[in-house]
Amino acid sequence: MRIFKTIKTVESLNEWAVNTMTQHIGIEFTAIGDDFLEARMPVDHKTKQPLGLLHGGASVALAETLGSVAATLCVDETKLCVGLEINANHIKAVREGFVKGITRPIHIGKQTQIWEIRITNESGELVCISRITIAVLEKKK
Repeated sequence: MRIFKTIKTVESLNEWAVNTMTQHIGIEFTAIGDDFLEARMPVDHKTKQPLGLLHGGASVALAETLGSVAATLCVDETKLCVGLEINANHIKAVREGFVKGITRPIHIGKQTQIWEIRITNESGELVCISRITIAVLEKKK
């Protein structure tokens, strides 16, 4: 069942990210399904911590990006979605390549949404699991 009210293409989401942190750290949207959104992020000098591992904050940035954008696609143009709370469990280290995040909804309500984000390495192993709570607000006129 299609959950997104606003139909966007992968290309339009990547254009939307121009001149934002999303673009700066190399997050690229790669797929939109009926009930999921997917993006990838490089593990490189912009996303690693001093020990040469993927920075946990970069994983959280990927998770927040996926959850917030997916939530926004579920509301009409009179609403906006902002992160209210996010948590992440870092499970496996990554030193190079790309990680992929996929988000699916747990709850889509009128005032809040909850999304789960699973981040995996190129072998499909779970790197991080995150959950974000989104506040759905009225846009100011």
